Amino acid sequence: MMDWIPIVFVTFKFLVLGTGMFFAIKWHYDQGKRNEKEARAVLRAGGKVAAVFVLLLLGLGLVTFDLVRMFGLDVTFP
Repeated sequence: MMDWIPIVFVTFKFLVLGTGMFFAIKWHYDQGKRNEKEARAVLRAGGKVAAVFVLLLLGLGLVTFDLVRMFGLDVTFP
């Protein structure tokens, strides 16, 4: 029984990854057919999402730093 487990799991892994790669390639191929106006809108929206993410990451870092200092942990660099 134990000899079949790696065979089943590896086969399942290849099936899942193969299916995922097929749909990823198909999606990228279909995205290449879009017009330029839609591409600009998607890039603009992606830029806004990236900017919000960076600001949230910066805020999280500052809150974490303040909490660490409030609890008296050593945050000095060597």
